[in-house]
Amino acid sequence: MTHADTTKSSAPSLSEAIRRTDVPRLIGTLTPGVALATAFALLAYGVKLLPGTLIASPFLIAILLGVLFRAIFGMAARFKPGISFCQRPLLRFALVLIGLQLTVQQIVQIGTVGVVLIVAAVTVTFAATLWLGKLLNIRPALACLIASGTSICGASAIIATSAVVEAEDEDIAYAVGCITLFGSLAVFLYPLLPGLLGLSPVDFGLWTGASVHEVAQVVATAFQNGSIAGETATVTKLARILMLAPMMLAVGLIARRISRKTGASQLRNPFPWFVIGFMLCVLFNSLVTIPEPVRVPVTATTSLLLCIALAAMGAELDLRRIKATGAKPLLLGALSWLIIAGLSLLVVKWPG
Repeated sequence: MTHADTTKSSAPSLSEAIRRTDVPRLIGTLTPGVALATAFALLAYGVKLLPGTLIASPFLIAILLGVLFRAIFGMAARFKPGISFCQRPLLRFALVLIGLQLTVQQIVQIGTVGVVLIVAAVTVTFAATLWLGKLLNIRPALACLIASGTSICGASAIIATSAVVEAEDEDIAYAVGCITLFGSLAVFLYPLLPGLLGLSPVDFGLWTGASVHEVAQVVATAFQNGSIAGETATVTKLARILMLAPMMLAVGLIARRISRKTGASQLRNPFPWFVIGFMLCVLFNSLVTIPEPVRVPVTATTSLLLCIALAAMGAELDLRRIKATGAKPLLLGALSWLIIAGLSLLVVKWPG
């Protein structure tokens, strides 16, 4: 452990500054940590442009940059309030903004088969992953992160779930690593299979959108089989993300149940209020046409805020604790991916 980690903080605490409603002091308290996490996020997007990093998520790169900084320099007291702010309020605000990228009409576009496919894939995969996690004796919070990341929308779902359950930063990094690994494998493997499995472009798009983890991975995978497959996959994936709100409510109920059984606190909040904000944004975007000059920067800002939050999480990570987690969660991530891929394919190929 570095000297910076063990030195007692002489800087004002975040909670103290908020209680005093001292705005200048609050800004001064938050600025070092927020600036550090923002620098990592911007650097992650820069690294993403380098050759050979096309598939790597900037979210994962941001985590790794934060981890590297912590391993080399430690975490000085002056950074901690801003880092904490990025991991909590800033994160929840970004999750609410995701709703502005989705509409209820997107579900209508994919038809009955698409809706059945999405609901079945998400719910069965989520439940099966939690059950397998219990069999493998994996911490419930980590299993929950892997389940949500695989079944819904990758890193964004993992981040949203971490705001509901009492997940360690190491768990978040491990889960993001899992979905990045298996989603990247899908980019290479899926395009080889349409002919072998007898999938039309529409079928391939439905399968890809319903089973591949990140939006970018879905796009990179499906468009290799043509524009029809790519467009179908994109709409299917966006409709799948709409499951984020009800799934977060379900996660909250699961965490509360665990809390009652163990007597330990498993919830960061009794109710994930940011989910309500998310749903209101989806409703607003469904009823009001947001002009492209507004939509584009809002979407880019949302991704950047999520990246900043993950960079902050990386800067809080202890590598020794990640190593101690072992390989079982990686196995869980692989099994979860196979479940959603197999189930989605079954629904797509089902007669009629």
